[in-house]
Amino acid sequence: MIELLQQSGSSFASDINNLILWITILGGFWLVVAEVILFWLVWKFRKKPGVKASYITGERKEEMKWIHWPHNLILLCDVIIIVMAIRVWYTVKQDLPPAQSTIRVIGQQWAWRYVMPGADNILGTADDIETVDELHLKVDTVYHFKLESTDVLHSFSIPQFRLKQDALPGRIITGWFKPTKVGNFDIQCAEMCGIGHGIMMSKLFVETAEDYDKWIAGHTPAAVTSR
Repeated sequence: MIELLQQSGSSFASDINNLILWITILGGFWLVVAEVILFWLVWKFRKKPGVKASYITGERKEEMKWIHWPHNLILLCDVIIIVMAIRVWYTVKQDLPPAQSTIRVIGQQWAWRYVMPGADNILGTADDIETVDELHLKVDTVYHFKLESTDVLHSFSIPQFRLKQDALPGRIITGWFKPTKVGNFDIQCAEMCGIGHGIMMSKLFVETAEDYDKWIAGHTPAAVTSR
């Protein structure tokens, strides 16, 4: 269902899609049940000539069951949702798989800066590549990202990846993703960060291994290639 509205581009996107689908199904079921019962009661107990309305407090045993049973069933649905949400949270936020590559993501008013490893695939060396509002990744590769902010709260969001992570000044937050589709995707700031918040967008290019290697070779700092 969600895939029809927003394509998935990461390995854990389907987990989040399924969680949202189940929340919609369970919540939607109880919404329909509640509304059907509400309108049925309004129709059945509408004002009728010669019939005096009776005052019901809901405290009698035969009345209480109509409160307790639905209440318990709804609580059961809540528990199911919570268990599913914890499993997805653990997969996405806590159980990071081993990194095949690591990048830095720096949020600032009002742009995203990226530092990617060069041909040696080691971050923090002379051949690192730094870009503004343009991130290049290799498909089917597990990336760890080091997210930080230089000024105010930002939120690193890639809707197609089902990824959203706040960037906090003074903290480096580690996350991960694995792109599974070649293509161009939008990156945006999902946290109000000032007057330029609406233009704080950048592009993500997920490329094949061959195209990615060509891009890396063409953007390696000149001081490194001249050695």
